[in-house]
Amino acid sequence: MDTLAVTRRFDLTDVQWAVLEPLLPTPKRPGRPSLWSRRQLIDGIRWRIRVGAPWRDVPPQYGSWSAVYALFRRWQRDGTWKQVLTALQAVADAAGRITWDVSVDSTITRAHQHAAGARKRGICRSNRLAGSASSRQTTRSDGPAVG
Repeated sequence: MDTLAVTRRFDLTDVQWAVLEPLLPTPKRPGRPSLWSRRQLIDGIRWRIRVGAPWRDVPPQYGSWSAVYALFRRWQRDGTWKQVLTALQAVADAAGRITWDVSVDSTITRAHQHAAGARKRGICRSNRLAGSASSRQTTRSDGPAVG
């Protein structure tokens, strides 16, 4: 199945798929072909990531949830997603669609008052010393036998 009708608003378009498909690894598994196309499975992964739903809630039009998860996890483990991201960034950068300017504004950085050395009134109480009269000293022989 070369082209697939876009069934949902956020599914990959034919143009997007044409850019993405050459960057994907070739399947290495011999045997029976998958019931679902890679495009369906990737759209299922994108749907799950975008929505934040559990894997089992992936709609059946994207393939079985287990096939969608298996592809996601396999590519996550072998570094395929990182390679695809790097390649897509290189394509976009070559076309001048990425601005690499970074701005960090330190006025939004907040620290807890104790991080600056403020006094800790009423929060921490001094612990009793281990050798005080009210605490019983425990030795190794006092505990239950192990083994």
